[in-house]
Amino acid sequence: MAEPRARTAVDRIAEDWVETLVVHDPTVGTYIGREASGLPDFSPDGADALAGEQRRILAALLGETAVDAVDEVTRADLAAELRLSLAQHEAGEQLRDLNVIESPPQRVRDVFDLMPTAGAEDWERVAERLRGVPEALAGYRAALALGAERGLVPALRQLEEVAAQSRRTAGTADAPGFFGRLAASAAEAPHALALELASSAAAASRAYAELAEYLERELAPHASAVDAFGRERYALASERFLGASVDLDETYAWGLDELARMVDEQERAAAAIVGGAPRPGIVQEAIARLERDPARKLRGVDALQRWMQETSDRAVAELGATQFDIPEEIRALECRIAPTQEGGIYYTGPSDDFSRPGRMWWSVPEGVEEFDTWRELTTVYHEGVPGHHLQIGQAVVNRGTLNEWRRQLAGTSGHAEGWALYAERLMEQLGYLEDPADRLGMLDGQRMRAARVVLDLGVHLGKARPDGLGAWDGEYAFGFLRDHVNMNDGFVRFEVLRYLGWAGQAPAYKVGQRIWEQLRDEAEARAAAAERPFSLRDFHREALALGGVRLDTLQAALRDGLVA
Repeated sequence: MAEPRARTAVDRIAEDWVETLVVHDPTVGTYIGREASGLPDFSPDGADALAGEQRRILAALLGETAVDAVDEVTRADLAAELRLSLAQHEAGEQLRDLNVIESPPQRVRDVFDLMPTAGAEDWERVAERLRGVPEALAGYRAALALGAERGLVPALRQLEEVAAQSRRTAGTADAPGFFGRLAASAAEAPHALALELASSAAAASRAYAELAEYLERELAPHASAVDAFGRERYALASERFLGASVDLDETYAWGLDELARMVDEQERAAAAIVGGAPRPGIVQEAIARLERDPARKLRGVDALQRWMQETSDRAVAELGATQFDIPEEIRALECRIAPTQEGGIYYTGPSDDFSRPGRMWWSVPEGVEEFDTWRELTTVYHEGVPGHHLQIGQAVVNRGTLNEWRRQLAGTSGHAEGWALYAERLMEQLGYLEDPADRLGMLDGQRMRAARVVLDLGVHLGKARPDGLGAWDGEYAFGFLRDHVNMNDGFVRFEVLRYLGWAGQAPAYKVGQRIWEQLRDEAEARAAAAERPFSLRDFHREALALGGVRLDTLQAALRDGLVA
């Protein structure tokens, strides 16, 4: 760990931004481990107020001079993020912020997953936040209504899906929804508090039912059946998730080539399982054989959780001894089954004081009871070590060098998810995927991420379809992904809906991996030009020491030696 450095004016501005953001969006406070209980003001006035604060912080930041390399990175990265956020605000993105995975309806519901519930004080904060749900969703409806007046309406497909999600969250009298179940779980709360929780949960449930009604009756008639964002809107979304501007057309062409390469690799891995030469259809043959193998199956979510934890613990112990510097503070990683059943696997970082450890969450769709270890092994490496947990946890460890914004909030999907995909490939190179079945599973994920580059850019830019039969649209996307992944229809449907409504996020994984690999190759070439040995361990240490940053910041920092 680096020696503590003196706090600078740039650090103070960055940390002022953290405090400001937590005030405007208390869910951020919960995410970074603070005892927060409010909810954001999603109304147009709330969004304008936040934009005003972004302008204030940006002006202060540009008025200061960086005193060291850490400051240079902070100043460049935060300024770029604020400018982009303001550009999206001016474009009215907050007035049509609705999708199936990461928009206000999910953010309000999901924050309760991170709230501690160990005692009465914890439950009092839960009750306070529950009381705020109706107001938060009312402000959100006001923003959507203003968007409709201005012709900024989410796509119809997203509206219909989020309405259905909201109804599931609300529940019914016979089948309580999320908030009802949450309140009922407070079995040890004092009687008066239990009554308050039940009352507030009922109000929150009604608010979600009202949101569903509003989306279906008031907003849907104004929505378009076209899923595509269009080039101008997509460019902003892509930069948001990558933290870099890329040539979208070149990236689409690269995605097609990368997908073809993944198909070839996967067919060769399948041939090692079933025998013979690579050929069309051999991947399905290999998968059918693996799916009949009881030794490669887990049954039930309890078995899945235990296997996740054991696999993660083993990776931490072995890699910490041989390949990476893994501080003691982040050697603990909790693997949990998420309380939602919407699908998806994700990671949440440790709190700043490590009182809450890093956690890997698996959201298992209802009815899914069997899991294939050969499919999921690489996912544990992706979410845990050397993936997200090592990357994000290391930033928190570096509190002596990095300000709180750099430790907890900076970064993009391209940086984080690109690293996690890079980590999957690294584990193959380190010999952890020598079993052809495990390698096939890794390639299954890599092929999916390559397909997402093509699908996401194809749909949202209206590119020519790979089959030559017209332009991309949402309907073609479902069949295309189904042809390139080995998932059940429920997973495929959820994944495509996510891409259609959250444009630019899915390609950030594979494009981010591309940039990480380019930076590693550049570092190796610089070492060769200087006639010195290249140390992969040192490259990883220096890159991760930066914390979360935009990818363009990462490129500049590593190329210019701006590493503390």
